[in-house]
Amino acid sequence: MKALKELSIVSLFTFGINVAYAEDLTIFAAASMNNILQEIGQDFEQKYPEDKITFSFASSSALAKQIEQDAPADLFISADQQWLDYLAEKQPDKIKQRTNLVKNELVLIAPNESQLQAENIQAVDFAKELANSYLSVGDPAHVPAGRYAQKALTYYNLWEIVEPKLARAKNVRDALSFVERGESPLGIVYATDAKVSDKVKVIAKFPAESYDEIVYPAAVVSGKPSAAKFLDFLHTPEAKARFEAAGFYPIN
Repeated sequence: MKALKELSIVSLFTFGINVAYAEDLTIFAAASMNNILQEIGQDFEQKYPEDKITFSFASSSALAKQIEQDAPADLFISADQQWLDYLAEKQPDKIKQRTNLVKNELVLIAPNESQLQAENIQAVDFAKELANSYLSVGDPAHVPAGRYAQKALTYYNLWEIVEPKLARAKNVRDALSFVERGESPLGIVYATDAKVSDKVKVIAKFPAESYDEIVYPAAVVSGKPSAAKFLDFLHTPEAKARFEAAGFYPIN
C-alpha cells in the first residue's frame, strides 16, 4: 500500500510537470510565410506534441499594429525590418530574442496563359501591358512586398508610369490571387509566392540591387517558454531545409 501511494504521488507530480509545460502558441506571421510555416509547425508539433500552434497570417503592418494594441501573439514574423522596428519602438518591452530568419526575392508574374515573354524587367513594356488593366501589388503604403515593388519600379524609372495603374492588395497573397484569377495581367510578388501557385508564371526577376535585401526578422513577444522554443526550432537544419525547398534563402 505504501509503495502504491508513493507511485501515485510520483505520477501526479509527473503529470503536473507535463501540464505546466503544455502550451498553446499563437504566431503572427507575414502572409507570404503561410504555406511554409504550416509545414514547419506540423514538424514542431510532431516533435513537441504537448504544444499546439495557431497561426494568424496577414500583412506585416496589420499584425504589428494588432500586437501594439495587445493582441495575444506569442511570436511575430515580419516580411521586413521596418514593421518589427515599429513594434520595438511602440512596445519595446514586448520584443525578445529578435533574429533574422531567411531572405526572399521579388518577381514579376503573369497568368499561365499570358503570351508575354521577357529576358529581364527592362524588356517589359509596362505602359502597353497595362493599357486597359492594372498591376497587382501589395499596397506600398502598408505592405512590405508593395514597398519593395515601389523601390524596384522607381529604380527602373517606371513608378510614374505604373502608379496610376496599381491594384493595391491588402497583402502579397491577395496580390497573387488577383493574377491567378486573371483580374490583373501582371503582378509583383515574392518568388516564394509564385512558387506555391500553379496558375501563374514568372516573367522576370527584379535584381536585388533594385529593392535592397528582403529579410524576414522574427521576435518573441510573450513570456511563454514555448515561443522561444519554436523560434529556436526555426533555425534547426530541419526547418532550414523546409525554407530552402520553398524558395527562401538562408541568412549569411
